[in-house]
Amino acid sequence: MRIAIYSRGVDSNQIQDIKTLLDVLVQQGVEPVFYQDFFNSIYSAIEFEGTYSTFNASDNLDTDIDCMISLGGDGTMLDTVTLVKDTGIPVLGINYGRLGFLANIGRNEINEAMDALINRKYVLDKRTLLHLDANVPLFGDCPYALNECALHKKDTSPMIKIHTYLNGEFLNTYWADGLIIATPTGSTGYSLSCNGPVVFPDSSSFVITPVSPHNLSIRPIIIPDNTIVSFELEGRADGFICSLDSRREMVTSEVQLAVRKESFGINLIRLNENHFLQTLRNKLSWGIDKRN
Repeated sequence: MRIAIYSRGVDSNQIQDIKTLLDVLVQQGVEPVFYQDFFNSIYSAIEFEGTYSTFNASDNLDTDIDCMISLGGDGTMLDTVTLVKDTGIPVLGINYGRLGFLANIGRNEINEAMDALINRKYVLDKRTLLHLDANVPLFGDCPYALNECALHKKDTSPMIKIHTYLNGEFLNTYWADGLIIATPTGSTGYSLSCNGPVVFPDSSSFVITPVSPHNLSIRPIIIPDNTIVSFELEGRADGFICSLDSRREMVTSEVQLAVRKESFGINLIRLNENHFLQTLRNKLSWGIDKRN
């Protein structure tokens, strides 16, 4: 069994947890395949045993990788989407960050998680991705996102107009700071912070959520994920921000943009006892009266 391990970097207080993880993998005869920059950051702090290898990019991932472990927060999990691409390699997130909707396995659950992973006692959650089409090259070979595509004004510019169409039919002109098109997975991210609804991960839908709209009657809406959402941007500034998850590029009003469902998805590993409802209760403190 070969398991890839990705992280943006580690703090000194995480070294022991990483050593615990590697010890379990070695004991089970698993070959870890480290992301090169991550390996460089821990090489001097951990004594390695057994066979291991490294990779620098998605092109270096062999087809026999059984899964990828993400060590970090939800942002680190989003990075793994650009690494596994359409390979179907499932991703397991161990939360070293703060909230952890995607990376929802705690550091104290490493042993249980590795046992479930090695013995294949887990559930695969297939999550929808969205794809960005444009008439100019954007986002290289990864024009897709797990959470959302967002169109936004530049920091100091006035609000913008976003003329929005569903399958070519005019929906609305949003006078706002921006507009978010979120997947069900992304409904608990940026969209939620802008008063968007929480959508179950297996819902076949997208959420369109305005960012600080000028007209207060404008509200988020849910649309089928077989819809093509296209845009025309208008504003006083000479450019706009287009983002896919944590990646961003500058575009002009001449750029034609459209969002649709990606042809492939991403597989997230979920332990049998961890369900979306449990995640909602834990992360949003639902049903908890903090006055007691």
